[in-house]
Amino acid sequence: MSKKNITPINEKIRAEEVMLIGANGEKMGILPFSEALKSASSASLDLVQVSPSDANPIVCKLLDYGKHLFDKKKSVSSTKVKVKRNTTKEIKFRPTTDVGDYNIKLKKIKSFILDGDKTKISVRFRGREILNSDMGLDLLNKLRLELEEIAQVDQEPSLEGRQLLMVLSPIKRKS
Repeated sequence: MSKKNITPINEKIRAEEVMLIGANGEKMGILPFSEALKSASSASLDLVQVSPSDANPIVCKLLDYGKHLFDKKKSVSSTKVKVKRNTTKEIKFRPTTDVGDYNIKLKKIKSFILDGDKTKISVRFRGREILNSDMGLDLLNKLRLELEEIAQVDQEPSLEGRQLLMVLSPIKRKS
């Protein structure tokens, strides 16, 4: 079991003299610990140790420790929210995909790209369809032309086993 990094506050500080920093960041000088504790209680603030325990003298600051922890937690959670996870979506075609199905899948690919996701497009061949792999290549080239304004090709069409794969990603726009 590991100990958490606990900052000593108020009576938990073990020092006879402390360098005191006020709530606004101004240095109040080196004071006996009892006086520093009195000035913290008179200001309705906490005395928080900000330097390591082996410092001489130990540096302490007057601040509202509960508010400090709240702000720290809030800033950590807000940075987590701002991070956009890059995901890869996949759409599967067949070389004989008809116009209606093609249009539906094209709309779905557009929505993935506009949401900022990479999109992997695969054309799967069954049986003897692999002999006509140029049909799948034509399908991927048609998709590339229709999406060239919003997407760029990350991986050129390549035949891997019985699948023809191409990866598209959103075009990076300059703001």
